[in-house]
Amino acid sequence: MRGRTSGRLLTVVRVLGELAAQEAGRVPARTGQAGTEADGCSSGVADGFVSAGALRRARAARAALERLGPLYVKVGQVLATRPDMVPAHVRAEFQKLNDRVPAQPFATFAPVLEANLGPRWERMFDDVDVTSPLGAASLAQVHRVTLRGGAPGVVKIQRPGIRGVVRADMALLRRAAWLTARGAPRFNEVVDVRAILANVFDAMEAELDFTKEAANMERARASVGRFPHLEIPEVVAATPGVLVQSLAPGGSVARVDREELSPEHREAIARELAAFMGRGYFIDRFYHADPHPGNVFVTPDGPATLLDWGMVGRVDQQTSIRMLLLLMAVGQNDGHGLAKVWAEMGRSTPWTDLPAFCADMAALVPKLASASMAELNFGVAFSAVLEKAARRGIASAPTVGLIGKSLVNLEGSVRLLAPHLTFSDLFESEVHGIVLHVLREMISPQHTARRALESLLAYSMAGEQLRADPHGLADRALFPPPGPAHRGIPVPPVRPGGRQHALLACGALALWAVHRRASKLR
Repeated sequence: MRGRTSGRLLTVVRVLGELAAQEAGRVPARTGQAGTEADGCSSGVADGFVSAGALRRARAARAALERLGPLYVKVGQVLATRPDMVPAHVRAEFQKLNDRVPAQPFATFAPVLEANLGPRWERMFDDVDVTSPLGAASLAQVHRVTLRGGAPGVVKIQRPGIRGVVRADMALLRRAAWLTARGAPRFNEVVDVRAILANVFDAMEAELDFTKEAANMERARASVGRFPHLEIPEVVAATPGVLVQSLAPGGSVARVDREELSPEHREAIARELAAFMGRGYFIDRFYHADPHPGNVFVTPDGPATLLDWGMVGRVDQQTSIRMLLLLMAVGQNDGHGLAKVWAEMGRSTPWTDLPAFCADMAALVPKLASASMAELNFGVAFSAVLEKAARRGIASAPTVGLIGKSLVNLEGSVRLLAPHLTFSDLFESEVHGIVLHVLREMISPQHTARRALESLLAYSMAGEQLRADPHGLADRALFPPPGPAHRGIPVPPVRPGGRQHALLACGALALWAVHRRASKLR
């Protein structure tokens, strides 16, 4: 691994060296390009004028990331949503990133098929189109096949050696993030680069092992059944380097002629796509991280197909609830509410200015709540919140980068399908069901038992701390002044019964309820 990492380091240095050499001797020039992203409903790329040299360097940086491979492309796509890390004109260029590469001869992939499916892999198919691949990316190449029995399908084949290359790149970027944290501590206080990269790396695991992508697809298929206008491809076979699945009919939202689909069909797909993704964010807490238009295939008279489950995100319960509160704040035109929840999701720094951030959001949110999908640029709006949070000294939660990327891509797909829909149209119809699900979780016997036991443990630990150090800092936090101990009056001893026994009884009652419910199911 160390040798491979050293080799990738040399490659990165060479690409960056060529980038620097291209800039050597160039004379900067000014251009009149200007723009703004203050309100989330505009499409400008910069605040003020951007030099021609700066725009050229942004294009060169995008090309360098594409040359370096899939991991750098994914990181660049996340950076495209982070105004607290890169300037507007660079984000605009990074939004164009793609990892499409020239197709390789099918013979290049035959050893991968043999290693994963066995020497007689051809027997799995009636036919394989070896001349015209459906897609060629830096991680894999996709070919059309005819499955045994005549059904159409596709085979996705990982590029030879790419897994080791990506692992080496991950090691390099972790080292670079560590050096950034050491060299720029104040920047690291607001932007936790290591945590952001960790989220991206975790989300990409399934792209390096197709058995994990297949498991993601099966999990998504279990959830999509309640949405008649959506479907997920069926997995036929999966190994770490090869994935065989059913063929998605139709074409991508990005390329299909909208007039071929009736307005009612397009709107139904858009609403269900938003509802399905909302369920992923807030109920399943497992979501497609890349639902861009190229991954949504549609037909004039059938369900849409959501492709490419290699990059998914996962969130914990508390984060998903706070994300729900954020979207409710936008839908209800509550800028102050959005600001407070955003700050709670992240963390404060010594220079945090929460009142100013509240004022920023109070000015921004009204412009978002009433905008249609044609008017709203969620990427710009999301970037505006991140940028203002960083400016006010609020460190945004690392998870928002991947969630933001997913939401930006979702917005692009919905806009192409039904640009007349507003954010409130899409959200209000689903929020009641989501909130009811969260409430059922909160009052479930398992959740009640857990909270009771947590309270019991906290109460017990507080008593031990009080006996060990009645005047210590921990006790002052637990029992803040003014109080008897802070006026020199002895603190009465904690009684062993009472509240402690009540909490224990609550926990026992909840556990009994769980046991009784399980017995009835049996």
